[in-house]
Amino acid sequence: MAAGAAATVASHGVFADGATTLAAQQGTRAAALGGGAAAHESAQIALFPLNAVRLGPSPFLEAQQTDLRYILSLDADRLLAPFMREAGLPLKQPTYGNWESSGLDGHMGGHYLSALALMCAATGDREVLKRLNYFVAELKRCQQANGDGYIGGVPGGASAWREIAQGKLQADNFSVNGKWVPWYNLHKTYAGLRDAYTYAGNQEARAMLIALCDWTLDLTSHLTEEQMQAMLRAEHGGMNEVLADVAQMTGQQKYMDLAIRFSHQAILQPLEDGKDQLTGLHANTQIPKVIGFKRIGDVTSRRDWQRAVAFFWQTVHDHRTVAIGGNSVKEHFHDDKDFSSMIEEVEGPETCNTYNMLKLTELLFTGDAKGSYADYYERALYNHILSSQRPGSGGFVYFTPMRPNHYRVYSQPQKAMWCCVGSGLESHAKYGEFIYAHRGDSLYVNLFIPSTLDWREQGVQIRQSNRFPDEDSSTITVKGNKTFTMKIRYPEWVAQGALRITVNGKPVAAAIGADRYLNVRRPWRDGDKVVVYLPMTTRLEQMPDKSAYYAVLHGPMVLAAKTNPFPGEQLNYLADDSRMGHIASGPVCPLEQAPVLVSDSPAFAGRFRPVPGRPLTFAAPGLVQSPGAGPTTFVPFFRVHDARYVVYWPYSTPGDLARRRAQAAQDEKERLALDAQTIDQVAPGEQQPESDHFFKAEGADAGINKGKHWRHATSWFSYDLTDKKGEARILRLTYSKLDAGRRFDILINDKLLAEVRLDASAAQELYTRDYAIPPGAVATGKLVVKFVARDGSVAGGLYGLRLLR
Repeated sequence: MAAGAAATVASHGVFADGATTLAAQQGTRAAALGGGAAAHESAQIALFPLNAVRLGPSPFLEAQQTDLRYILSLDADRLLAPFMREAGLPLKQPTYGNWESSGLDGHMGGHYLSALALMCAATGDREVLKRLNYFVAELKRCQQANGDGYIGGVPGGASAWREIAQGKLQADNFSVNGKWVPWYNLHKTYAGLRDAYTYAGNQEARAMLIALCDWTLDLTSHLTEEQMQAMLRAEHGGMNEVLADVAQMTGQQKYMDLAIRFSHQAILQPLEDGKDQLTGLHANTQIPKVIGFKRIGDVTSRRDWQRAVAFFWQTVHDHRTVAIGGNSVKEHFHDDKDFSSMIEEVEGPETCNTYNMLKLTELLFTGDAKGSYADYYERALYNHILSSQRPGSGGFVYFTPMRPNHYRVYSQPQKAMWCCVGSGLESHAKYGEFIYAHRGDSLYVNLFIPSTLDWREQGVQIRQSNRFPDEDSSTITVKGNKTFTMKIRYPEWVAQGALRITVNGKPVAAAIGADRYLNVRRPWRDGDKVVVYLPMTTRLEQMPDKSAYYAVLHGPMVLAAKTNPFPGEQLNYLADDSRMGHIASGPVCPLEQAPVLVSDSPAFAGRFRPVPGRPLTFAAPGLVQSPGAGPTTFVPFFRVHDARYVVYWPYSTPGDLARRRAQAAQDEKERLALDAQTIDQVAPGEQQPESDHFFKAEGADAGINKGKHWRHATSWFSYDLTDKKGEARILRLTYSKLDAGRRFDILINDKLLAEVRLDASAAQELYTRDYAIPPGAVATGKLVVKFVARDGSVAGGLYGLRLLR
């Protein structure tokens, strides 16, 4: 495939004008060049360089400042330690713990470098630039010590990469040759170096990035296409995206050829055919791949790849996204016609997913500036990204539960090193990236965020000031004398004909384009003021599967309420440094105790009333029925922190309320009882649960059967389980009748627990079997459960594992 694809790339004359700089093609990344390389008038819409925009007083400026404090609290030498160790250099400080010392060593360093670059461009902070230059210089020492262009913190990376280069590779969903997503890990370093150059102008980072890409070219040069595609089964971040960036940065075709080789055809081809085959897939593994498809499609003018990306975005947006703009449960895309898991599980939308969906949305917008892209961006930015950072002290959220009456936990700087900490460091540094865009002499106003813009090409400065969303208007002041078109987004949440504009106090009848932007073209004069009136209404949004759960919105804001189902409880909202500390694992409140919106019909949006003197605060007298005492107050979700809450509200008519609660209690009775009995559990074949339980294997594979994940091995596989109190009495396993006849042994701490021969006698296709654990088998508090295939057979498939009291 690669040879033919490469020929297609070349035929489009990608590099006909020589070594085009990346910054010239992407205004977003032109900050390193002081904006001078940003694209001038062309068919392509460009975002402004991040250093051309400064935030004004707003929740976003507060979030940026909080993020800056978090970034500066991190120890660069501790983040550098994995790179130093793998390069054979002495460590200045010990490595961080958590994910940084359990297999994903070094990934946080790459995110940190990107965050420094973004924050440098967004604020001009000198201390940030100093730290960025130091981090790059230390990585350069590592690269020089390695001697072959490599820079990475993957534990035991040298031997692992050598085996891959020799074509000796075993890959599954999240490992290559037993290493935890090594390309995903390494991608953060590539991206950090790219960002250090394109946002902060560090020339050494550019040279180091190119050398690292050359190392990658050499490493993969002897792999067949089949081997490459097999390796891409494992999560690999946005490798294809960053290689396409380097191709454009250098004008060298070899990097584009490699970007295409790093494009996972098992994902791309169904999208090209307009098929949604996402159910069951690890969500955030796929989104960066699609970002890469988009970059390659744009640079090479491949319409088929561009259409595939647009189809992916539309599918995820229309059918797999909840009100806050996030998607997935327990990191995976569930059945798009059944969102019950979104309500039942506590591991709701992952913040990394939305971080990447916003990156993808930016790329789509620059090719087709539709208002719908900006509408999604605004929704996700306010309700997921902004809400995912703890105000004041800082700290980032991994999962945002949609389950009523649950809560979130926040990272601590020296303890938590999750993926969503890394992406969080970046997200809150780049709020200025999408507020404005331009094409020729047209200025797009996408978001109503207080800010100033230096539009250098036109010699114009723009200042936007407001108290949005607490007030429903925004004032845009022009500094400079220039004729241009101001294009102001007409939000989907403003009723048709309700948006009004005045220029210097006089009403303007602005034309609305098919892109849903209002166009105001005039010779602008210094001091001209545009006031945009954006009346907001309260409305309901049903769960995408049309079940009886509703979110309440006012304008673009999702409204939520703090709840207190367990009076007097003392929850810890700060995550510890344990492997699974990112999950809010406190008591689960039964669904029958959730507050219910009770009305004769679901047309009850008009019953919400503003609370006098409290901006964006609402009450709904008589609408909410809750076992708890006191009135329910609705506020923007981004202002709900350190509390249990409700975002999606069950709805019932008065006559059906008792039956609904009884049904909810019955539906959850067995499940909650099982959860109470469970000490530890693994979801076999799912990336994070397996890596959190230190999955090891030889000859292992994983897959999906009717939406259910499985794991098996021709040799063996194992998990580490925790039983701190020594309470384990039963190992409960889930099998499939489809695997009847397979023979394997189960060992606990190297002692035989059971000899298994799977049969076909169960009543259901998926069934469970319990194995009694002998007393004393778990005296250490740790159980290594190992599944070993008998000769000529297979261990598994295993569909579920629970350790029970």
